[in-house]
Amino acid sequence: MRTVTAPIPKSGPTINKDRIIDWLGIAPFMLFAFLFLLAPTFYLVIGAFFTPDGQLTLKNISDLFTPSILSAYWISIRISLASALGGAFIGFFLAWAVVLGGLPASVRSTLLTFSGVASNFAGVPLAFAFLATLGRTGLATVLLRDWFGFNLYSTGFNLLSFTGLTLTYMYFQIPLMVLILTPALDGMKKEWREASEILGATNRQYWTMVALPILWPSLLGTTLLLFANAFGAIATAYALTGSSLNIVPILLYAQIRGDVLHNPNLGYAIALGMIVITGVSNVLYLMLRMRAERWQK
Repeated sequence: MRTVTAPIPKSGPTINKDRIIDWLGIAPFMLFAFLFLLAPTFYLVIGAFFTPDGQLTLKNISDLFTPSILSAYWISIRISLASALGGAFIGFFLAWAVVLGGLPASVRSTLLTFSGVASNFAGVPLAFAFLATLGRTGLATVLLRDWFGFNLYSTGFNLLSFTGLTLTYMYFQIPLMVLILTPALDGMKKEWREASEILGATNRQYWTMVALPILWPSLLGTTLLLFANAFGAIATAYALTGSSLNIVPILLYAQIRGDVLHNPNLGYAIALGMIVITGVSNVLYLMLRMRAERWQK
Protein backbone atom coordinates (compact mmCIF):
# COMPACT_ATOMS: atom_id res chain seq x y z
CA MET A 1 0.00 0.00 0.00
CA ARG A 2 1.40 3.29 -1.02
CA THR A 3 1.29 6.07 1.55
CA VAL A 4 1.08 9.64 0.47
CA THR A 5 2.76 12.14 2.69
CA ALA A 6 1.61 15.71 2.71
CA PRO A 7 4.23 18.18 1.54
CA ILE A 8 5.94 20.01 4.31
CA PRO A 9 5.20 23.69 3.93
CA LYS A 10 8.20 25.87 3.45
CA SER A 11 9.00 27.84 6.53
CA GLY A 12 8.86 31.53 5.86
CA PRO A 13 10.25 34.29 7.98
CA THR A 14 8.80 34.12 11.47
CA ILE A 15 7.38 37.24 13.01
CA ASN A 16 8.31 37.86 16.60
CA LYS A 17 5.16 39.41 18.01
CA ASP A 18 6.83 40.24 21.31
CA ARG A 19 9.53 42.21 19.51
CA ILE A 20 6.88 44.14 17.56
CA ILE A 21 5.08 44.99 20.79
CA ASP A 22 8.38 46.14 22.30
CA TRP A 23 9.03 48.47 19.36
CA LEU A 24 5.48 49.78 19.51
CA GLY A 25 5.98 50.52 23.19
CA ILE A 26 9.09 52.59 22.55
CA ALA A 27 7.72 54.27 19.42
CA PRO A 28 6.14 57.25 21.25
CA PHE A 29 9.45 58.02 22.95
CA MET A 30 11.38 57.75 19.67
CA LEU A 31 8.85 60.04 17.96
CA PHE A 32 9.05 62.52 20.83
CA ALA A 33 12.88 62.47 20.78
CA PHE A 34 12.94 63.04 17.02
CA LEU A 35 10.42 65.89 17.04
CA PHE A 36 11.69 67.76 20.09
CA LEU A 37 15.39 66.84 20.22
CA LEU A 38 16.90 65.60 16.96
CA ALA A 39 14.91 67.65 14.45
CA PRO A 40 15.44 71.01 16.27
CA THR A 41 19.15 70.19 16.66
CA PHE A 42 19.54 69.52 12.93
CA TYR A 43 17.62 72.73 12.20
CA LEU A 44 19.93 74.77 14.43
CA VAL A 45 23.08 73.22 12.98
CA ILE A 46 21.98 73.87 9.39
CA GLY A 47 20.71 77.38 10.18
CA ALA A 48 24.07 78.36 11.67
CA PHE A 49 25.62 78.24 8.19
CA PHE A 50 23.00 80.37 6.40
CA THR A 51 21.98 84.01 6.34
CA PRO A 52 18.38 85.08 7.03
CA ASP A 53 17.77 85.26 3.27
CA GLY A 54 19.03 81.68 2.70
CA GLN A 55 22.59 82.32 1.52
CA LEU A 56 25.36 79.96 2.63
CA THR A 57 27.86 81.73 4.90
CA LEU A 58 30.47 81.22 7.60
CA LYS A 59 30.00 84.69 9.10
CA ASN A 60 27.76 83.38 11.89
CA ILE A 61 30.51 81.00 13.00
CA SER A 62 33.18 83.71 12.81
CA ASP A 63 30.96 86.06 14.84
CA LEU A 64 31.17 83.63 17.73
CA PHE A 65 34.70 84.92 18.33
CA THR A 66 33.64 88.51 18.87
CA PRO A 67 34.48 89.85 22.36
CA SER A 68 30.86 90.09 23.58
CA ILE A 69 29.99 86.50 22.64
CA LEU A 70 33.29 85.10 23.92
CA SER A 71 32.65 86.96 27.18
CA ALA A 72 29.20 85.37 27.45
CA TYR A 73 30.68 81.91 26.90
CA TRP A 74 33.39 82.56 29.47
CA ILE A 75 30.89 83.72 32.12
CA SER A 76 28.67 80.70 31.46
CA ILE A 77 31.62 78.32 31.69
CA ARG A 78 32.74 79.87 34.97
CA ILE A 79 29.25 79.72 36.50
CA SER A 80 28.71 76.16 35.29
CA LEU A 81 32.11 75.03 36.54
CA ALA A 82 31.73 76.72 39.94
CA SER A 83 28.24 75.33 40.54
CA ALA A 84 29.29 71.87 39.30
CA LEU A 85 32.34 71.72 41.58
CA GLY A 86 30.39 73.06 44.55
CA GLY A 87 27.48 70.71 43.91
CA ALA A 88 29.81 67.74 43.45
CA PHE A 89 31.76 68.48 46.64
CA ILE A 90 28.75 68.96 48.91
CA GLY A 91 26.68 66.27 47.19
CA PHE A 92 29.46 63.70 47.59
CA PHE A 93 29.61 64.15 51.35
CA LEU A 94 25.82 64.08 51.65
CA ALA A 95 25.65 60.84 49.65
CA TRP A 96 28.54 59.37 51.64
CA ALA A 97 26.84 60.25 54.92
CA VAL A 98 23.58 58.45 54.09
CA VAL A 99 25.16 55.44 52.35
CA LEU A 100 28.35 54.73 54.31
CA GLY A 101 28.01 56.96 57.33
CA GLY A 102 25.76 54.73 59.39
CA LEU A 103 22.80 57.11 59.51
CA PRO A 104 19.29 55.70 60.00
CA ALA A 105 17.45 54.46 56.94
CA SER A 106 14.79 57.13 57.43
CA VAL A 107 17.39 59.86 56.90
CA ARG A 108 18.46 58.26 53.63
CA SER A 109 14.90 57.94 52.31
CA THR A 110 14.11 61.52 53.33
CA LEU A 111 17.23 62.92 51.65
CA LEU A 112 16.69 60.96 48.44
CA THR A 113 13.05 62.01 48.28
CA PHE A 114 13.97 65.65 48.80
CA SER A 115 16.77 65.33 46.22
CA GLY A 116 14.34 63.96 43.66
CA VAL A 117 12.11 67.01 44.13
CA ALA A 118 14.83 69.65 44.49
CA SER A 119 16.80 68.48 41.44
CA ASN A 120 13.78 69.40 39.28
CA PHE A 121 12.96 72.64 41.11
CA ALA A 122 14.17 75.37 38.77
CA GLY A 123 12.99 78.27 36.68
CA VAL A 124 10.80 81.08 37.99
CA PRO A 125 9.79 79.32 41.25
CA LEU A 126 13.44 78.78 42.22
CA ALA A 127 14.38 82.35 41.34
CA PHE A 128 11.46 83.69 43.41
CA ALA A 129 12.41 81.41 46.33
CA PHE A 130 15.97 82.81 46.41
CA LEU A 131 14.77 86.39 46.04
CA ALA A 132 12.35 85.86 48.93
CA THR A 133 15.13 84.31 51.03
CA LEU A 134 18.39 86.07 50.10
CA GLY A 135 17.16 89.21 48.32
CA ARG A 136 17.77 92.64 49.81
CA THR A 137 14.49 92.34 51.71
CA GLY A 138 14.51 88.54 51.88
CA LEU A 139 13.70 86.59 55.02
CA ALA A 140 17.24 85.40 55.75
CA THR A 141 18.70 88.82 54.97
CA VAL A 142 16.31 90.57 57.34
CA LEU A 143 16.82 88.01 60.13
CA LEU A 144 20.60 88.31 59.91
CA ARG A 145 20.35 92.09 60.00
CA ASP A 146 17.77 92.47 62.76
CA TRP A 147 18.73 89.59 65.06
CA PHE A 148 22.49 89.33 64.62
CA GLY A 149 23.39 92.79 63.32
CA PHE A 150 24.96 91.33 60.19
CA ASN A 151 24.24 93.07 56.92
CA LEU A 152 24.82 90.48 54.20
CA TYR A 153 24.89 93.01 51.38
CA SER A 154 27.49 95.18 53.11
CA THR A 155 29.99 92.39 52.45
CA GLY A 156 29.61 92.87 48.69
CA PHE A 157 27.22 89.95 48.22
CA ASN A 158 24.67 90.44 45.48
CA LEU A 159 22.15 87.79 44.52
CA LEU A 160 21.90 89.24 41.00
CA SER A 161 25.54 88.48 40.24
CA PHE A 162 27.97 85.69 39.43
CA THR A 163 28.07 84.54 43.06
CA GLY A 164 24.30 84.73 43.49
CA LEU A 165 23.54 82.80 40.31
CA THR A 166 26.14 80.15 41.18
CA LEU A 167 24.58 79.75 44.62
CA THR A 168 21.13 79.45 43.05
CA TYR A 169 22.30 76.81 40.59
CA MET A 170 23.80 74.77 43.42
CA TYR A 171 20.30 74.32 44.83
CA PHE A 172 19.51 71.80 42.09
CA GLN A 173 23.11 70.72 41.45
CA ILE A 174 23.65 69.25 44.92
CA PRO A 175 20.51 67.02 44.88
CA LEU A 176 21.36 65.82 41.37
CA MET A 177 24.82 64.81 42.57
CA VAL A 178 23.28 62.91 45.48
CA LEU A 179 20.88 61.02 43.21
CA ILE A 180 23.53 60.01 40.69
CA LEU A 181 26.34 59.19 43.13
CA THR A 182 24.28 57.16 45.62
CA PRO A 183 24.16 54.04 43.39
CA ALA A 184 27.93 54.27 42.90
CA LEU A 185 28.48 54.33 46.65
CA ASP A 186 26.03 51.45 47.07
CA GLY A 187 28.19 49.48 44.64
CA MET A 188 31.23 49.68 46.89
CA LYS A 189 31.86 46.09 48.03
CA LYS A 190 32.44 45.37 51.70
CA GLU A 191 35.08 42.83 50.70
CA TRP A 192 37.33 45.64 49.44
CA ARG A 193 37.40 47.33 52.86
CA GLU A 194 37.81 44.01 54.67
CA ALA A 195 40.71 43.03 52.43
CA SER A 196 42.42 46.37 52.96
CA GLU A 197 41.99 46.10 56.73
CA ILE A 198 43.41 42.57 56.72
CA LEU A 199 46.44 43.88 54.84
CA GLY A 200 46.89 46.56 57.51
CA ALA A 201 45.59 49.59 55.63
CA THR A 202 44.25 52.53 57.61
CA ASN A 203 40.95 54.21 56.82
CA ARG A 204 42.81 57.01 55.05
CA GLN A 205 44.81 54.53 52.96
CA TYR A 206 41.63 52.67 52.04
CA TRP A 207 39.99 55.84 50.72
CA THR A 208 43.05 57.23 48.95
CA MET A 209 44.27 53.95 47.45
CA VAL A 210 41.10 51.88 46.96
CA ALA A 211 37.78 53.72 47.26
CA LEU A 212 38.56 57.04 45.56
CA PRO A 213 40.35 55.48 42.55
CA ILE A 214 37.26 53.30 42.02
CA LEU A 215 34.85 56.19 42.55
CA TRP A 216 36.91 58.68 40.55
CA PRO A 217 35.25 57.96 37.16
CA SER A 218 31.81 58.35 38.76
CA LEU A 219 32.83 61.56 40.54
CA LEU A 220 34.40 63.15 37.48
CA GLY A 221 31.63 61.98 35.15
CA THR A 222 28.88 63.31 37.41
CA THR A 223 30.71 66.63 37.74
CA LEU A 224 30.77 66.89 33.93
CA LEU A 225 27.05 66.14 33.87
CA LEU A 226 26.44 68.90 36.41
CA PHE A 227 28.49 71.27 34.25
CA ALA A 228 26.36 70.50 31.20
CA ASN A 229 23.19 70.80 33.29
CA ALA A 230 24.11 74.31 34.45
CA PHE A 231 25.49 75.45 31.09
CA GLY A 232 22.14 75.01 29.35
CA ALA A 233 19.93 76.46 32.09
CA ILE A 234 18.13 79.67 31.18
CA ALA A 235 14.81 79.95 33.01
CA THR A 236 16.33 80.38 36.46
CA ALA A 237 19.01 82.82 35.28
CA TYR A 238 16.59 84.93 33.24
CA ALA A 239 14.00 85.07 36.02
CA LEU A 240 16.64 85.94 38.61
CA THR A 241 18.96 88.36 36.82
CA GLY A 242 17.08 89.32 33.66
CA SER A 243 19.61 90.55 31.12
CA SER A 244 22.01 92.03 33.70
CA LEU A 245 24.26 88.95 33.54
CA ASN A 246 25.43 88.21 30.02
CA ILE A 247 25.46 84.41 29.94
CA VAL A 248 25.13 82.37 26.75
CA PRO A 249 21.51 81.15 27.15
CA ILE A 250 20.27 84.71 27.76
CA LEU A 251 22.33 86.00 24.81
CA LEU A 252 20.85 83.23 22.65
CA TYR A 253 17.34 84.21 23.75
CA ALA A 254 18.07 87.84 22.87
CA GLN A 255 19.35 86.93 19.40
CA ILE A 256 16.35 84.77 18.51
CA ARG A 257 13.47 86.54 20.26
CA GLY A 258 14.77 89.97 21.22
CA ASP A 259 13.75 93.25 19.60
CA VAL A 260 17.23 94.80 19.48
CA LEU A 261 19.57 91.83 19.00
CA HIS A 262 17.36 90.03 16.51
CA ASN A 263 19.58 87.76 14.42
CA PRO A 264 18.16 84.23 14.41
CA ASN A 265 20.98 82.69 12.41
CA LEU A 266 23.62 84.07 14.76
CA GLY A 267 21.48 82.61 17.54
CA TYR A 268 21.65 79.26 15.76
CA ALA A 269 25.44 79.53 15.71
CA ILE A 270 25.48 80.36 19.43
CA ALA A 271 23.25 77.33 20.04
CA LEU A 272 25.65 75.21 17.96
CA GLY A 273 28.49 76.27 20.25
CA MET A 274 26.43 75.30 23.28
CA ILE A 275 25.61 71.93 21.70
CA VAL A 276 29.31 71.27 21.12
CA ILE A 277 30.28 72.13 24.71
CA THR A 278 27.45 70.20 26.37
CA GLY A 279 27.85 67.34 23.89
CA VAL A 280 31.52 66.90 24.77
CA SER A 281 30.64 66.98 28.47
CA ASN A 282 27.93 64.35 28.06
CA VAL A 283 30.12 62.07 25.92
CA LEU A 284 32.88 62.21 28.52
CA TYR A 285 30.31 61.50 31.23
CA LEU A 286 29.05 58.41 29.38
CA MET A 287 32.59 57.13 28.86
CA LEU A 288 33.47 57.59 32.52
CA ARG A 289 30.20 56.01 33.63
CA MET A 290 30.88 52.89 31.53
CA ARG A 291 34.34 52.66 33.04
CA ALA A 292 32.91 52.99 36.56
CA GLU A 293 30.32 50.28 35.83
CA ARG A 294 33.10 47.91 34.72
CA TRP A 295 34.89 48.48 38.00
CA GLN A 296 31.78 47.83 40.08
CA LYS A 297 31.01 44.57 38.27
